[in-house]
Amino acid sequence: MAAGLADLTGMATSEIAGRPARTTIATAVLIPCFNEEAAIGKVVGDFRRALPDAAIYVYDNNSSDRTIDIAAAAGAIVRSEELQGKGNVMRRMFADIDADVYVLVDGDDTYDASCAPEIVEKLIDGRLDMINCARVSEIKEAYRRGHRLGNLMLTKMMAWTFGHRIKDMLSGYRVLSRRFVKSFPALASGFEIETELTVHALELRMAVAEVPTAYKERLPGSLSKLRTVSDGFRILKTIVVLVKEERPLQFFSVLAGVMAFAAAALAFPIVVTFVQTGLVPRFPTAVLATGLMVLASLSLVCGLILDTVTRGRQEMKRMCYLSIPVATRDGARSLAKR
Repeated sequence: MAAGLADLTGMATSEIAGRPARTTIATAVLIPCFNEEAAIGKVVGDFRRALPDAAIYVYDNNSSDRTIDIAAAAGAIVRSEELQGKGNVMRRMFADIDADVYVLVDGDDTYDASCAPEIVEKLIDGRLDMINCARVSEIKEAYRRGHRLGNLMLTKMMAWTFGHRIKDMLSGYRVLSRRFVKSFPALASGFEIETELTVHALELRMAVAEVPTAYKERLPGSLSKLRTVSDGFRILKTIVVLVKEERPLQFFSVLAGVMAFAAAALAFPIVVTFVQTGLVPRFPTAVLATGLMVLASLSLVCGLILDTVTRGRQEMKRMCYLSIPVATRDGARSLAKR
């Protein structure tokens, strides 16, 4: 399979949209790293064998061990990012590296490199923008305590809002098109970047797919950098913020409904008493109920206004995405529509 990709990399000259274009598809393997000396050498070696013509980049994020030396010795192109956090590293990688296909993978040797050629071919042949590698493992040690349940809950929340197209939202193994990478804003700083990747694809209704991929436990001496509670809350916060920004009408309608229900519950006994006696015995409660109903109305109006603004912003993002040529099997970056 790897040999079948030998003709998918390289450089030549042709003109597309007034700029030089590759006539073969260039593949880059992107590996963000922080203190992964126990595994990075094997990860680089595995991907060099799986994708012999791909450029392999390791971006170090202030490691205090021998990650840089081992990655360089294994044949990777090593660069550094000083801002701490996986999101900061990926923002730098996406900005610096120019390729047609990007293979994004963690440096902890928990993912299967041997399936990369098949996934890259699937992306190219299907003209897809993202293939998410859903983790499949029967090994209990592959997941830390609570991670499997937490991933399932967060993925369900995301699916409820943005659609049921991705089953493993937090996977660190993805294959991305140039269109995806160069139109991705990358605003997150930490592990919530995977959430942003998923939302970016779903929000723009990109052509995506998901394939099951073997997932295994870390090598001895390799420790997870994900903090279960704090990073879990950061991911949850990111989901809430993204819902507010990308689905404002839905978000503010829920708030309006909650406040309207509370106002009605408070006002009902007051109205009953007023009908029976003509008096308002709990005047402060009546004021509170009125205030809540006013806030509910304002919340709904805000949702309607922001929904219009969001639609315009989404149209601009879509146009930016469409302005980037498609990488095809013959290597020409085509501007033809799907």
